[in-house]
Amino acid sequence: MNKTIAETREFLHSFSPAVQKATDVDIIIAPPFTSLSAAADEIRDTDIQLAAQDIFWEEKGAYTGEISPLMLLEAGCNHAIIGHSERRQYFSEEDVIVNKKIKAAKKAGLGVIFCVGESLEEREAGKTFDVIKREIEMGLAEIGPENLVVAYEPIWAIGTGKTATNEQAQEVHAYIRKLLGNLYGSIAEEIRILYGGSVTPDNVDSLMACKDVNGALVGGASLNPESFAKIICFKKEK
Repeated sequence: MNKTIAETREFLHSFSPAVQKATDVDIIIAPPFTSLSAAADEIRDTDIQLAAQDIFWEEKGAYTGEISPLMLLEAGCNHAIIGHSERRQYFSEEDVIVNKKIKAAKKAGLGVIFCVGESLEEREAGKTFDVIKREIEMGLAEIGPENLVVAYEPIWAIGTGKTATNEQAQEVHAYIRKLLGNLYGSIAEEIRILYGGSVTPDNVDSLMACKDVNGALVGGASLNPESFAKIICFKKEK
């Protein structure tokens, strides 16, 4: 819940030129609903894509305060983030709701960035894999692999300054890849799995060097156009 319409425009005026030299990287920004149309205007002649931070599962109706897939498409979105840890934590968003939202987004032709991850208590209790397995299997029930990106968010590393070690990130990403393989077969190797948990310009290089880490879901560091651009232009492993 950051950036007014004016602040979004100001951000993109600095950010868009800074990432024009980025190659072999897909860039998606996800401003608040109120800034989506303004952002779409600002990035119209760039390769930057637009995502919504959430979505509702119906096209229209008496659902006060919600935003439908069709509204997001008209605002210029081509992706939606679904199941973000903060939606699960603050709004009690359960796996069955996440599943309905993913189905609605895909039906409308929106790409999906599907978030999974465990809390500190769950990690310390040795339940990380159990949580990830439940979220993957229930969230993706009866859903195909097309236009799907998975984002691993260790909740204990979001906004805390803590970051999963490279070994921790790779271990969970490899497990997610295995679960996706159980669902989709060999095409799971082509599904991007992003890491999201206090990604910064200082740790992005090492995280992106992990075999099954295919990108980043950037939180606080994305609010500053300079730091976000540095993350996007990370040094690729040769």
